Amino acid sequence: MARKPRRGIVFNVRAGPGTRLALFLLLAPALLWLAGLIVLPHVELAVLSLRARVAPRVYEFSLGQYRTFIEEPLYWHTFVRTAWMSILATACTLAMAFPVAWYLAKIARGRAKSLLFVLCLIPFWVSETVRTLGWMILLRESGVLPRLLVDIGLTPAPVELLYHDATILVGLVYTSMLFMVVPLVSVLESLDDSLLEAAYDLGGNGATILRDIVIPHAAPGIAAGCIVVFMLTLGNYLTPTLLGGKNSLWFTELIYTQFITRFNWEQGAAFGFLLLILSTGIVWLGLRLTGQRFGQVMRRA
Repeated sequence: MARKPRRGIVFNVRAGPGTRLALFLLLAPALLWLAGLIVLPHVELAVLSLRARVAPRVYEFSLGQYRTFIEEPLYWHTFVRTAWMSILATACTLAMAFPVAWYLAKIARGRAKSLLFVLCLIPFWVSETVRTLGWMILLRESGVLPRLLVDIGLTPAPVELLYHDATILVGLVYTSMLFMVVPLVSVLESLDDSLLEAAYDLGGNGATILRDIVIPHAAPGIAAGCIVVFMLTLGNYLTPTLLGGKNSLWFTELIYTQFITRFNWEQGAAFGFLLLILSTGIVWLGLRLTGQRFGQVMRRA
């Protein structure tokens, strides 16, 4: 005699006052963190940027800080240069991280995979300051790499490899590599190997499979990694300043100068708010061009 299929048990629990209170208590730390460390500082930043001091402790509404930014060529040039260098560093990081992520996700197995991932993680066990100083020791005129170039006969005398745009890019890519590899590994591991095998069986080659299967599948991870790396690079202060020297022309250095050196908090707040607008605009444009949704991308971050 055939048994009748059992019906699933459906629980219909309405959230009572106690449940809502418990949910609020669970969310309270995150909400306080968002409000106290993100929302309120940015509101204060906007308020500071829209005022001018007319007398001691007397302020009035003013757009003078933004007018100064537009009229001063050095500020505008540094702003555009920082945006361009950040985009270039993000693209270089993606180009270097994608093969690494592919090897970790699809080729490496067992202990080798764990070992390689730990090797990617080890540099981030020390602070950014130590890592950047390590690059300075390697690249300065009396450092390891210039001395090596002389020993092997490539240069007649030690050359200064610091304080160049290429040096800044090397440092930015190095400090942000892990933040690109992790979301890429996560999304590539979910790619079914049978799809790749079927594509090869149907006559596809590596380039077409990469273009039509791998990249579309990895698009959320690519977007997530690019957003994180771009934001970290755009707001980086230590690496461009140490590796680029006084001529690094990085926008965060201008913000630091206005706040700490000149005590011009209104101008520094305007610069900070402009940097926030720049990062938000470029991220929004990137999502629109790639057809990705912010919520989907953040789940991969």
